[in-house]
Amino acid sequence: MKLKILILAAGTAVFASCGPSYRVTDKNANPTTSANVPASIQTAFATQYPAAAGVQWSPYDSENLPIDWELSGWTQLSSGDYVATFNMGDDQYYAWYDANGNWIGSTYAMRDFKSLPAPVGSVISDKFPDYTITSVNSEMQKDKTVYEILLKNGDNKAKVLVDASGNIIKQKTVTK
Repeated sequence: MKLKILILAAGTAVFASCGPSYRVTDKNANPTTSANVPASIQTAFATQYPAAAGVQWSPYDSENLPIDWELSGWTQLSSGDYVATFNMGDDQYYAWYDANGNWIGSTYAMRDFKSLPAPVGSVISDKFPDYTITSVNSEMQKDKTVYEILLKNGDNKAKVLVDASGNIIKQKTVTK
């Protein structure tokens, strides 16, 4: 009898552990509402990025940026503004919107440095011949695309902002 009770208890424990180990959520829930983002901003985003997947919204945080905001020269934002993190294809994007729903800019990390426009690759190899590219962010703002490129040569690091025509817009030495 004790053996039957022990087997029954063990079977119940195994059966109970086979349930979902995650929180079940409503499949119709819209993840873009997680930060109480105003509808005007969500509409502007959906119009601009209809193929976006896995959209997550958060308030703008100047301490948590994938780009060098100072180098890019973008409009200064505040905690009343928003950033959307999302996927398009195999890339993770970030898009910033001010509180009025105006798009500030977007960026994504390029994985294939060889896909840089030829003028960008040429200026980097000409001006920084002993450096290697360690990362590239493609930054889109209004009607232009620029590339924020992190370069390294031993302990020396530099960040360069280059437009698609190969013009160096800004550059700085990185001390971190």
